[in-house]
Amino acid sequence: MATDYIIFIHGLNTRDEGVQPNYADEMTQMLKQHLEPNRTVRFVPLYWGDIGEKADDRLLKQIQKSPVWDRVWFRKFREGPMLRFVGDAALYISRHMGSAVIKAISEQAIQALTKCNAKEDRLHLVTHSWGTIILFDALFSDRWDEEDAPGHAFIETVRNAIFGMGSNRHEGIRLASVYTMGSPIVLFYLMNVDGSTHDITPHLEELLSRLKEERGGKKLRWCNFVNPGDPIAFPIAPLLPDLVDSSGEFIEVEDIITRNTSLLFRLISQNPLALVQGGTAHDSYWHSQAVAKKIAEVIISSTSA
Repeated sequence: MATDYIIFIHGLNTRDEGVQPNYADEMTQMLKQHLEPNRTVRFVPLYWGDIGEKADDRLLKQIQKSPVWDRVWFRKFREGPMLRFVGDAALYISRHMGSAVIKAISEQAIQALTKCNAKEDRLHLVTHSWGTIILFDALFSDRWDEEDAPGHAFIETVRNAIFGMGSNRHEGIRLASVYTMGSPIVLFYLMNVDGSTHDITPHLEELLSRLKEERGGKKLRWCNFVNPGDPIAFPIAPLLPDLVDSSGEFIEVEDIITRNTSLLFRLISQNPLALVQGGTAHDSYWHSQAVAKKIAEVIISSTSA
């Protein structure tokens, strides 16, 4: 029986303690409730959140030396979530530190897929926030293509493990569906310029084209979840096809608005005070039964004969 591999990639400011990452535990349990009991599923949460911790600590110690630091407002927020949030993004943009993230998630992904049956098993990607940027960057960006790039070898290993990518394009596990949550992926639309090392268009077009041929003309399903109170989330249905598939031939993108159940938030939804609830909204996807149900429904439909 075929196995469905559901790989999770978290976003910024995610710190898990312990041997196994637990950020996707609740989502995993909800998916188990909605998927058929006889379906063989392997859940794989990738973790890269601790890569920049040492750099964050060094920066914080330098900041705290400032004689005016004790006069700054919101110090706990600045020293904690804000520093980790911005620090994670800044470090990943650096190709040197970005390669450390790539190395970590590549090794975890390859280990998880070692025993997969590439001809029968299926891959589903679930990404949150900056994890969407990492997914697109790792799989499709040109900046890792040069052989002397620090993350080149790891990127090649991952791409070779996925059908339609890398040097072994007719081998590897088949990508069956993609789910993005709270995604700032529209940034890649701005980066889509000639000569940009972050241009994702060629690699993504190649993958989608080969998948369509392999799947007998069936489009790849892509669900993008947007909480209306999440300031980082953007719709992508008009943008992604325009970027890589203007004809709509290869990919079926659906933007899905998730409900915010907070009465307070609904009352102030158009008020700047709503930004106070932005962090809660941004993390809400991991705890949403509606999101889990939709993912399960698409997995079932995308893998049916």
